[in-house]
Amino acid sequence: MYRYYPAHPHQMAKTHHPVCWSSSSMELNRKLRALWVQHVYWTRLTVNSIVDRLADEQATTARLLRNSTDFAAALEPFYGRAIAARFAELLREHLVIAAELVKALQAGNSSAAADAQRRWYMNAEAIADFLSRINPYWSKEEWKRMLDEHLRLLTDEVAARLAKNYEQNVALNDQIEPQAMGMADVMTNGIIQQFPSLFSI
Repeated sequence: MYRYYPAHPHQMAKTHHPVCWSSSSMELNRKLRALWVQHVYWTRLTVNSIVDRLADEQATTARLLRNSTDFAAALEPFYGRAIAARFAELLREHLVIAAELVKALQAGNSSAAADAQRRWYMNAEAIADFLSRINPYWSKEEWKRMLDEHLRLLTDEVAARLAKNYEQNVALNDQIEPQAMGMADVMTNGIIQQFPSLFSI
């Protein structure tokens, strides 16, 4: 057994004692952390490719979109194919809207950017609602708060890139990665609590 201290500050505030995780729990957390880190890593590379009009934009975007499929594969053993596919659909929508927002901002199209931003936050609420319905240990309010923070940080990162403020752009990415790992930890805890018999060893 390993002692695990939740990384997300909101979760840390609610947890007064360390949570003991089995090796199978640690493996799940490793997998989910990797997926969330890949999510922000490939989002960053896609944003950079769009903003700088790089030749790898299509290939990089395709790899980013694969993240939704990889998440579905990780969730399917617990929730089945249909639920995993629905999560993949919602996450893919999140990624597609993000690309739309970057392109609208790059073009200076404020109305298109505002529309993309509105749909982006609506999608975040849909994801939070979906997760809270499939797992009683996932709070809609907590997921909405975390996802909104994720979107805020990404928006600031894009703005810094467009402004060629590279130091700020990098500094924001240093905030985005641990915030994403915090979401992975919340996701891990919920699955372990919902399916305790699968994580006894």
